[in-house]
Amino acid sequence: MASELAETNNADLFEIRPEVLYTAADLDWRDKQSRSTVEMADPNCRPAICGCVENMNEYDTVFVGFPIWWGREPSVVDTFLDQYDFSGKRIIPFCTSGGSGIGKTAERIISIVGENVTVDAGKRLAGEVSEEDLKIWTEGLGL
Repeated sequence: MASELAETNNADLFEIRPEVLYTAADLDWRDKQSRSTVEMADPNCRPAICGCVENMNEYDTVFVGFPIWWGREPSVVDTFLDQYDFSGKRIIPFCTSGGSGIGKTAERIISIVGENVTVDAGKRLAGEVSEEDLKIWTEGLGL
């Protein structure tokens, strides 16, 4: 979805990729000892990620996309958010989910990046989303 959004808006793309990739066992939400369950239980967990955005200061608006885990953004996204000063910027979260909403993700993101950042409520994108739908959504954001 992020690739389609970037292509539709002629935007740059950065993949938030964990240093240690998640396996199917890591993502087993029914296993209380799985990596993702343990990470999500700790609000301060910050799994290491690969790479960084070298020129973050050049961006005024940053879309942050992720799958919903336990009603919020994955901890690996929090690692990304912790790495930069988003002061004066606008963050637009969007999530993919088959059923769960975006929840209180914006509130969590504000708690990480601070009050001097504009964080939109965000949008849940599910199933097939057309290029036209993405254009309509982003045009409605006043970018």
